[in-house]
Amino acid sequence: MWSKKLLWVSVFILGCIFSAFSQNRQRPIRKDVPLGEIRLSDPCILSDKKTSIYYMTGTGGMMWKSKDLKKWSGPFKVIDIDPQSWMGERPHIWAAELHHYKGKYYYFATFTNPKTNIDTVEERIIKRRASHILVSDQPDGPYEPVSESNYLPAELSTLDGTFWEGKDGKPYMIYCHEWIQNGDGTMEMIELSADLSRSIGDGKLLFRASDSPWSRREVDGKVIPNQVTDGPYLFRTGTGRLGMIWTSWVYDVYTQGVAYSKSGQLEGPWVQEEAPITPPNFGHGMLFQTLEGKWLMSVHSHKSIDGRFYRYPNLFEVDLSGDKLVVGDRYEP
Repeated sequence: MWSKKLLWVSVFILGCIFSAFSQNRQRPIRKDVPLGEIRLSDPCILSDKKTSIYYMTGTGGMMWKSKDLKKWSGPFKVIDIDPQSWMGERPHIWAAELHHYKGKYYYFATFTNPKTNIDTVEERIIKRRASHILVSDQPDGPYEPVSESNYLPAELSTLDGTFWEGKDGKPYMIYCHEWIQNGDGTMEMIELSADLSRSIGDGKLLFRASDSPWSRREVDGKVIPNQVTDGPYLFRTGTGRLGMIWTSWVYDVYTQGVAYSKSGQLEGPWVQEEAPITPPNFGHGMLFQTLEGKWLMSVHSHKSIDGRFYRYPNLFEVDLSGDKLVVGDRYEP
């Protein structure tokens, strides 16, 4: 089982590499594309009331636009980074997110410089990888780095940074320290400056992948906890309870679960739900409200076509009115 999972991960990384190279050339803009025909990992949708448009981004660094969630136009190039920065000339771009904060639009994404090595673990070379924040006055960009400062330590392989404003009014980044470097992926938090231009202090551990009762793998005939942490995204329920959706693997199946903060604060302690919240083969989710106010979850699914591996965005209905997030049926716009 574990060998199958490594195969899926390897294929995904190759797909990301292809996306990274393809983003540097202008691709034809397509119009009226159904959501189910778009190939995209880690889809994140911003519902912008100012323009009455939905903006979707994800792995690859491109953007799609829609007025109704049914038909989309894209992909559009919306980011502008300095090739002389730590990211390099052609960084791989993973899990981009869009957040509206204090009148500006922020683009959180994971950048990997394939030409810079930071570590070697069990003969595996660890590349320079970290989340960075870009900003724009408009939802469709162009997005430029808020600053060139490192938000996270350069010697750590980190990814999937997301944004959260705490009850104290302070902004934070929640991110993963990658399992391929530390052996047991972690979920961590770090405070950001008021203008999101830098991080403040050190990262703090929230939980480890092995804390999850539902994510697991098989090694030498033994079932043990998985060690992958992916895709954190935070929310509050109707009762004010703080929760976090995140993704790992159940053997060789990408699956999403949820944890809740016992204290209601980012620091936790975080308690994992016993079972996943999505069907198998769906993960890396985020939550958004439609322009009409309906809560939805955006996730991606995996599909193998003629021996090639693809990911597609999907939508699920969600109910946040109670004490827990409840995932409903697939949503068809």
